[in-house]
Amino acid sequence: MNSADFWASVRTVIAEGFTPEGLQKLDTYAAEFISGRLVYQRFSPQEQHGCAAGGHANVVASLLAGAEAGADSESASARSDYERECQRAARQEAAIEQWARAVGLWTDNVEQSLPLSLGEQIAEGGEAKVYDHGATLIKSIGLDYFIQPIFALDRIALHNAYFPETRLTVLGFGRDSRGVFKIIAEQPFIDGQPVSDDEIDEYMHQMGFKLKNPSN
Repeated sequence: MNSADFWASVRTVIAEGFTPEGLQKLDTYAAEFISGRLVYQRFSPQEQHGCAAGGHANVVASLLAGAEAGADSESASARSDYERECQRAARQEAAIEQWARAVGLWTDNVEQSLPLSLGEQIAEGGEAKVYDHGATLIKSIGLDYFIQPIFALDRIALHNAYFPETRLTVLGFGRDSRGVFKIIAEQPFIDGQPVSDDEIDEYMHQMGFKLKNPSN
């Protein structure tokens, strides 16, 4: 199966509403992705390994988002860049939500459900709300920094590729009380010590990165 046929197959699964046959096909694709038999050309081998390390749900959602990422409507040329971003985001969210509901990985009203099932909220930043779950943390990751789910999922793949000791594993998806799309992920809890900016800078340089914006 070539790349065009593969993406056409995934879009057909979405269009047909995630039938049992379609769900089985996605499971097969995810298994082939995780084993390396299916090569995702957007990723380097290290990045694909990072995506696979995020678990089955992360892989399937990445494939669904990838299938919907470039399918602009005929009127897309008349839209602003931001409007196109939002349009793509809405399609990706809808596909992931429909799949997650079909396989039991969807949570309605994340803010209410997570504290009841996983632990109390202990932190909140621009990217995520963090819940105490004993040896692990649960993160409810929003799209404020990304708009499109595909970029938030890419961030997870990249994190896992470069920082495997604190890998993020996607547990499912949901929406908060305002209807905002969320990725629910688990991460090991690390009882560490604060580090300085200089220590962070040195560590990242050792990994081959260069700081371009010292104010960020």
